[in-house]
Amino acid sequence: MEEVDVEPAITNIPAASAGTHLGFAWGPGDILVYETLYKASGSGCPCIHEVRKDEDIYSPILRKLFNESHHIFVGLQTIGEDLPSKNKKPQFVSISKNYRSVIRACMEELHFDSIDMVVTAASMYVCVCAMSLAGSLLLHLLDWVRLHKADVDEKAREVLQSESPAEHHDYWNVVVSYVLQGRLEEARQMLVKQATLQPAARSMYKLMDTLLSKMPFYNPGGTQTLTEFDVKWRHWHEEVDRCLQDNSFASNKHLEVICKILVGDEDTLLEHKDLLSTWYHFLVTRLLFCHPTVKPTELHYYAQSCLTMFLDSRSVPEPLDSILLAAFEFDIHQVIKDCSIALNNWWFVAHLTDLLDHCKLLQSHNLHFGSNLREFLLLEYASGLFTHHSLWQLAVDYFDHCPEFGRVYLELQIERVPLDTERKALKVLRICEQRQMSEQVRSICKIMAMRALRNNRLGSALSWSIRAKDAAFATLISEKFLQDYCARGTFSDLDLIDNLGPAMLLSDRLTFLGKYREFHKLYGEKRSGEAAKLLLSLMTAKIAPRSFWMTLLTDALPLLEQKEVVHLSFQDEDTELTKVELLRLALARNLARAIVKEGTVEA
Repeated sequence: MEEVDVEPAITNIPAASAGTHLGFAWGPGDILVYETLYKASGSGCPCIHEVRKDEDIYSPILRKLFNESHHIFVGLQTIGEDLPSKNKKPQFVSISKNYRSVIRACMEELHFDSIDMVVTAASMYVCVCAMSLAGSLLLHLLDWVRLHKADVDEKAREVLQSESPAEHHDYWNVVVSYVLQGRLEEARQMLVKQATLQPAARSMYKLMDTLLSKMPFYNPGGTQTLTEFDVKWRHWHEEVDRCLQDNSFASNKHLEVICKILVGDEDTLLEHKDLLSTWYHFLVTRLLFCHPTVKPTELHYYAQSCLTMFLDSRSVPEPLDSILLAAFEFDIHQVIKDCSIALNNWWFVAHLTDLLDHCKLLQSHNLHFGSNLREFLLLEYASGLFTHHSLWQLAVDYFDHCPEFGRVYLELQIERVPLDTERKALKVLRICEQRQMSEQVRSICKIMAMRALRNNRLGSALSWSIRAKDAAFATLISEKFLQDYCARGTFSDLDLIDNLGPAMLLSDRLTFLGKYREFHKLYGEKRSGEAAKLLLSLMTAKIAPRSFWMTLLTDALPLLEQKEVVHLSFQDEDTELTKVELLRLALARNLARAIVKEGTVEA
C-alpha cells in the first residue's frame, strides 16, 4: 500500500449485504483505500481494495518516459520569447522530435501493447506535422506505423532462423507486411531467398526486385522539389500498373498480390486486414501507394473514408478512433478534450498543449476558474506526479512554469511529501528555501525536530529547531541538554554546541547553553580569569534556569579556591547540603584572602 502522510480516519459505511462494513480514507493524490472491518457474509470479497487515480506512474517504463520528457519540457521553457519566429521554429521542431523519440523508446519497451501509447504517438506525430516541412507528413505517419506494427520484425526473425526460411508458413506474410509498411528494402532481401529456390522464375523475381528498388520516396531535406518527386512517382506507378496489366506476375499469386499493393488496389489492401490490423495502418498504406504527396489539410478526408472502408458496417468506432480522427483533422482542442477523457494520465495532453502553446498554434482560451488550458493541464499532471515517492521532484519544475497557480499548488503539495528520511527532508527543505517558502520551511523543520526529539536525538532536534527559527522549541531542547548534563556530567553533541555562533541568540536558554559550554572550554584550557568573568556574567544576566543555579555555584568552587578541581563523590541525600557548606567555606576563604590582599596594598 502506498504511503500516506497521516493515519487516515476510517468511516464506517453499512453495506447492502448484512454483516459487511466498509471504510474509506483519502491519502495524497486521491488514493482511495477501502477496508472491510468485518468479514463480509458474501463470497469472493477481498479484504482490502486499493484504487489509484494515476496507476501509470507506478510503471517503471512509464517512469522513464516521465523522467526523460521532463528534461525536454524544461528545455522548451528556456526558448526566449524575444527571439524572432523564424529562429524559434527549428528549435520547436527539434523539441517535437525529442518528444517523439522518448515515445518511441517507451513503446518499444512496452512491446507495443499499450493502446494509450499508440494514440499518444499518433497524436503527437500528426500534430507536430503542422510545424514540419511540406511533404514530410507521410514520412512521419510511416514512422508511426512501423513503430506500432513492430511484430513483423519478430515474425521475420522466426522465419530467418528456421531451417528453410522460404518454406516457412509465415514467409509470405512477412514479405507482404514489409511492403504494406513501405519497408521495401527488407522485402527485397526476403524475396532473394525465394528466388534462389525457383531458378525458373528468377526473371520474374528480378522484375519485382526492380520495381521495389525504383519506388521513389520524398526526402524533405534533399534537393528534389515536391513537384519533381510527384512526376517521378507517377512514372514509377505507371510502370507497375503496366506490369499488372501485362500479367507479368500472373503465374505467381504472391508476387501478383505484391504488385497490386504497389499499385494501390484497395480491394487487395482490404483483403489483408489481418496484416494491417487497424484502419489507420490501412490509411497510411493507402496514402503511400496512392497519394504520397498528401497535404495535411486533406488528411481528414482520407482518414474518414479509410475508417468507413475498413470497419464493418455493424462496428461502432471506439473513443480512440475519434481521437485519431480529430488528430488527422488537426482539431487540437478536440484531441486534447478526448484524450483527457480517454487516456489514463495527463502526460500527453499536458506536454502537447505546452508545446503548441509555445508555437502559438493553440488558442489557449481562459477557463472559468481563472487559469488557461496549458496551465490547467500542467497543474493536473504535476499534481499526479506528487503522489509518487520519487517523481514528485519532477513536478516542482512543472509548477514553477505555471505563473498563475503554480506557486499555490506547490505550497499545498510539498506539505504532503512524506519526510521518511533526513536526506529526503533536506531535499524538500532545499526546494522550499530556494523559492522563499518560509511557512513550509518552518513546518518541515518543526516536523523533523519533533521526530528527532522523540528519538532522543537532541543534537539533530536542536539543529532543525534552529533552522526553523523556532525560539520556543529551541528553548525546550536546550533545557533537555542541560538536564542531560546534570544527569550525566557531560554534554552530548559537542560539535554542534561549540559551533552555534550567532544561532545561540535565538533564545535565552540556547544562549545560556552555548555560553555555559564556552565556560567549560575556558576552564579546561586553564584560562581561569576569563572563565570566572563568563560565569559571573551568566549568574548576573538572569538567563540561567532556576534549577541550574546550584550547578553554577558549584562550578564556582574551584575558581574561588584558585586551585585545581578536586573530584569528590557524595551520597545523593547529602549532596545539596554538602554543596552549600562547601560554598560557604570557599566564600569565607576567598573573602579573607581579598581583605588581606587589600590591606597589603594599602600598607
